[in-house]
Amino acid sequence: MMHDFLVKNRAELERRCREKVSDRPNRAPNQQQLEQGIPMFLDQIIRTLQAECRGAGAEAIAVSGPSSGDPERHAEVGVSAAIHGADLLKLGYTINEVVHDYGDLCQAITDLSIDLNEKFSIDEFRTLNRCLDNGIADAVTAFSEHRDLVIADGQALENNERLGFFAHELRNHLNTAMLALAAIKSGKVGLVGPTGSVLDRSLVGLRGLIDRSLAEVRIGPGMILHRSDFSLASFIGQISYSAKLEAELLSCGFHVEQISSTLMVDADKDLLFSAVGNLLQNAFKFSGKDGVVNLSAGGGSDTIRIKVKDSGPGLSEEDARDMFLPFTQSGANKSGLGLGLSIARRSIEANGGTLTCQSKLGEGCLFIIELPFNSGSIDTSSS
Repeated sequence: MMHDFLVKNRAELERRCREKVSDRPNRAPNQQQLEQGIPMFLDQIIRTLQAECRGAGAEAIAVSGPSSGDPERHAEVGVSAAIHGADLLKLGYTINEVVHDYGDLCQAITDLSIDLNEKFSIDEFRTLNRCLDNGIADAVTAFSEHRDLVIADGQALENNERLGFFAHELRNHLNTAMLALAAIKSGKVGLVGPTGSVLDRSLVGLRGLIDRSLAEVRIGPGMILHRSDFSLASFIGQISYSAKLEAELLSCGFHVEQISSTLMVDADKDLLFSAVGNLLQNAFKFSGKDGVVNLSAGGGSDTIRIKVKDSGPGLSEEDARDMFLPFTQSGANKSGLGLGLSIARRSIEANGGTLTCQSKLGEGCLFIIELPFNSGSIDTSSS
């Protein structure tokens, strides 16, 4: 009888199955899988065969389920297989490997029966196949359902991130426009001049951000780059003027180092403006009243560097490691959405550059943007 054969040779069957699993490429089963997955399924097959041998058909169905695979029936094989399929997804395995896990035992039984010249009845093979079919069906179903949930959660998180980025950038442009407008309304500056230019740029930035977002919706995920060559000194000058308005509002010092007029940048100007603007906003936020923020830029042998240094409290090593994650806020000031640094890094990386931070508790933070060197730049002095 097949169930006697399985009981007698159980240890050898388990050994063969473990060997098959361990030898499979890119497969690293943990000890719990090796000790529970195969033995549990084998035990269910044995009990099903024993019940059918006694004529207890209902008991056999309760263990392994009917051949129809009725989803309303929660047989033992189906329950344990569903758990197994979900566990394999968490471990990063594919649906192909889920199917192979159950096929290994069937193959081991067939191979060993041939080696020992054992013969079984057709009904016993039908029962074995029924157990195998139900196990695979429920494992694959659970695997697929959990995988769909993981994919859906990932897409929802990505959509929330993108919406958050969009809202954050809208708020930044609007905030700068309101600062410029407040300065103009005070009567100290005119509409025609640097402050009026800040207001113009903020409104143009709002329009550009909306246009870009609509374009992204039309063509799918990812940033659309609009690269151009522009003067680094002119760029820093433009962003510095709007930054001075925010510094004055917060009573924070702001110093800009002199920049060579020969340095050129090849990048998406709007994205770079967004990145540096977010870094400065972050620096003012944590430097606070009577603090000092320094902005410098220059060229090295193969990179353009832009640096933003604040006089804030600095960060621990752990906080510095996580600071670029979306919706992460370090330090005592929790205003905002925790998106500025994530947006800045994403914008710089889209331009082929890097954004890093050097920080120690009590010494503030130094943010360093590095962009590929433009061959049109002839200055190689470093800042």
